Amino acid sequence: QVQLVESGGGLVQAGGSLRLSCAASGRSFNIYVMGWFRQAPGKEREFVGGITWSAGNTNYVDSVKGRFTISRDNAKNTVYLQMNNLNPEDTAVYYCAASQIWGLRTWGDPRLYDYWGQGTQVTVSS
Repeated sequence: QVQLVESGGGLVQAGGSLRLSCAASGRSFNIYVMGWFRQAPGKEREFVGGITWSAGNTNYVDSVKGRFTISRDNAKNTVYLQMNNLNPEDTAVYYCAASQIWGLRTWGDPRLYDYWGQGTQVTVSS
């Protein structure tokens, strides 16, 4: 069992920045990929990016490359989503998720994640 606690959402104006945090506890040693997803009203849940827990390899959706950065602090069992140059299209509920599938290749498939955080609202004003 893994518990994910996320924080850092809020309201920011266009062009601003936010950093989301996701702390894992429980059987976190089983985690292979920690992913970030977001979901806006009327849209499908969308993969934002992810990081492997051990090696720190990252992948991002094209729309956030150059603006968002995922990092992790293994000593704190915490991953971060640094979001810069935000625009209103980034407005969504953001979720962290953990996959226990070792060697997972299709990071963007939410069906392959075993645990999910509560979600945190990010609102970007124009």
